[in-house]
Amino acid sequence: MILLVAATALTAACGGVEPGTSVAVADDGPARPVAWWGAEGGFVTATMNVLRPPRVVLYGDGLVIVDASKRMTLTDAEAGEVVARMEKHLSGQPPTAEPKPGAPLVTDVPDTVLGVRGKDGKMLEVRVPALEQLADFYPKQLVDAEKLMDGLATRAAAEGTDYAADRVRVVAEGVTSAEGRPSPWPDDVPEPSGVVDPVWQRDVEGAAARAITKAVPAGRPHDRSLFRTGSGTVFVLSWRYLLPHEQSPASPVPHRKG
Repeated sequence: MILLVAATALTAACGGVEPGTSVAVADDGPARPVAWWGAEGGFVTATMNVLRPPRVVLYGDGLVIVDASKRMTLTDAEAGEVVARMEKHLSGQPPTAEPKPGAPLVTDVPDTVLGVRGKDGKMLEVRVPALEQLADFYPKQLVDAEKLMDGLATRAAAEGTDYAADRVRVVAEGVTSAEGRPSPWPDDVPEPSGVVDPVWQRDVEGAAARAITKAVPAGRPHDRSLFRTGSGTVFVLSWRYLLPHEQSPASPVPHRKG
């Protein structure tokens, strides 16, 4: 299985907040992202582009999920501090930051996306092209915002527990040639229909979710993830767990652009 350790951006209505404003965090439950760090774009495969989760998401109840694979819970005070600091770092920044003159040209790397939900409930999001490569050419506040979220990722890796969910996102990518013997398509998992260009994806739950996680366990080698549909087409199957806000259709959900 490809449990991707890349990040994705979360985008919705954007709005600013006054610097130094205190932030109320826990009022709408776990399906309300209040701060996040992700990435979008870059030179990646179609499967990775569809599957990559946000690097870090902090929810209103203090839940932190990293790479859709690790989780931990902050205290109300810790969560409030993270949101307040992210708000301070991002307030006054343009929606897309530009490096200072003289920055070298960097291509094929993802844009960093940093976001926070303000006290008014609106999203404040900043996209920063090649932030890691051009850190010296961007305002210190943006670098500090990324460091703050990276600290949560490091802490979750050391202290957190494995993250799992009842719903998963399944991606099938066609192969023209493959080494290894394809397995029969997993029972209860929908099969792609029509033309797959470049990938087929489906969010599933229940029996289908259990079937795909059993058929493609974490760490399975790429050539062992080959499956043949009933019509004889061979695909590489990959998946990841969906996040809480991705499992709540009624929630106002930030979204990632491809």
